[in-house]
Formats: sequence, C-alpha cells, structure tokens
Amino acid sequence: MKAIIYSKYGPPEVARLTEVARPSPRDNEILLKVYSSTVNRTDSGFRSAEYFISRFWSGLFRPKHKILGCEFSGVVEEVGKYVTAFRNGDKVFGFNDKTFGGHGEYLTIAENDAVINMPENMSFDEAAAITEGSHYALVNIRAAKVERGQKVLVYGATGAIGSAAVQLLKHFGAIVTAVCNTKNVDLVRSLGADTVIDYQTQDFTKTEDKFAFIFDAVGKSSFGKCKPLLTEKGIYISTEFGKNAENILFALTTPLWGGKRLLFSIPSITKQDIIFLKELVEKGEFKPVIDRFYTLGQIVDAYRYVESGQKTGNVILKIHE
Repeated sequence: MKAIIYSKYGPPEVARLTEVARPSPRDNEILLKVYSSTVNRTDSGFRSAEYFISRFWSGLFRPKHKILGCEFSGVVEEVGKYVTAFRNGDKVFGFNDKTFGGHGEYLTIAENDAVINMPENMSFDEAAAITEGSHYALVNIRAAKVERGQKVLVYGATGAIGSAAVQLLKHFGAIVTAVCNTKNVDLVRSLGADTVIDYQTQDFTKTEDKFAFIFDAVGKSSFGKCKPLLTEKGIYISTEFGKNAENILFALTTPLWGGKRLLFSIPSITKQDIIFLKELVEKGEFKPVIDRFYTLGQIVDAYRYVESGQKTGNVILKIHE
C-alpha cells in the first residue's frame, strides 16, 4: 500500500510517499481502508520533535511508528475474530495519537479504541476532521470546569482547536468572546461567538470584560498578558508550553496562590468522547471547519501550510476517492 513515512525527526521534507506492507488486523482489531485523514499540529509536532518531550512517546532517537496521521475516516475492510462492534463495509472515523497510521491507504485499530461509525449524511472529509481539534478543546474546557453563563475568551478562534472550542463552549452555555483575524470575523461569528474581536484592528487586552476562562488555542499569547482579563479566580490555558516553557512553571505554582491560575492539561481521548462529538455533529451543534485539501503526493506542501500558522480549521489529506 502507499503511505507517508518518516524515519527521522525533522522538517516537512523528512516525510515521503512510499510503498509499505499492508497491515493485518489482530483478533481484536479492524482493518480500515482510509479515505480521508488530516494534517494537523499533532502530526507536525511528532514529526519535528521540536518539543523534545514528545520523543518519550514517539521514540527517543527515531520514530517508533513511521506513518503519522492521527485522524482518519474510511471503510472497514476486515475484522478480527473477536470483533463484535463492526462489520465489513461500515463507514467509520476516529483518532489515534498512539500508533497513528492515517497517512496510509490502510490502518488497523482495536475496536475498543477511539473509533466509531460515521455520522449519517456526512462525507469522509468532514468525518476525518471531527476529532483532533475538538478533543483538545474538550479536554481544556473540562479542566477549566466551565459553567453555563460564564464569560470565556478564545484566542485563536480559527484553527482546528479554536473553531471547535467556540462551538463546544456554546454547547456548554458559555458566553464566548473570540479573537481572530479580519478575514475570519464572519466565520467565527457563524460558529456561535457572542463577541468577535479582530486582533488586526483591535487589541483584545483592552476589552473591559473579565473572563472566568481564557483559552489560548494557538499558544501565541501568555498568562502575563491575559492575567488582567481574568476574574478573581479565573483560569488561563494554552495549547503550548510558552516562552522558555513558562506555562509548566506557572501550572505548578499558580494553583498554590489561590487566585488566578494557569492550568496545563494532558490531552486524552476515549471512545465516549468521540460518541459525544458525533452526537453534537448529528444535532447540528458542531461542524468541523475545513480549509484546504491535499493528496498523499502533496504531503510536504500540506505540512508547510499547516506550520505557516495561517490555516483556518482543518487541512484534509485525501487518501482514496
């Protein structure tokens, strides 16, 4: 089968299209013909190993799992003998940041892992983009214990994580202020944001509102910059470590002070999380934003675009038509 592999850490160019053996499912696994995947910050982070700590999961000196792609959608081709939840021909989608595999024509995954049947009347491209940004957003919203009626600010509301966060926060009843660039103001408003601040024409730190939760979905702000905007016991969460990994230090120390806090959540995902997201999709309360489409042969260009910081929502990698 065709797949994108990387055998060493580095820039987008270390990823290359090649032929590899098609995997076979174990007794508790399904074999999936992948139709669509995404190229996202998770894939980029593991490929580059820019944060050395990621190597403790992916391999200290070289990658243990050479095919990236944590999001996927496709059709079940074969099931292991103990599998009961799926049948051949089922359309499914899911997330796997342990062994990955979405950037290949076929992958295997255990039936009890984060994989379920696709929502009705949804394309493979849309289904592939449901999980990565939304599960990061969900983990952090839960960590902040957001309550109905609370004011929340999302900085970077147009990426996969930020655009999902706006929609999920509205589901939980928050009053959302979203910060984005000029061209995406209307898009972010359509996602449900109550107030939209265009950072290209306004300084979001000058707002007079105070927020119970500030979510930096792109990791480009800081606790220091956002702290004056927090309520007395407000919470700041970023998707990045911050300058000189300061967010790790603040996560350890600010809870001790009893006031404004920085939290740093460890992302995780379960089948129940994906079921929850699927239900929101089917109720029309969540829809992944899609930016561009690439093919396997365009993987380097796809990575470059994702790492430019300019993408809006999700970048789709089309595997099969």
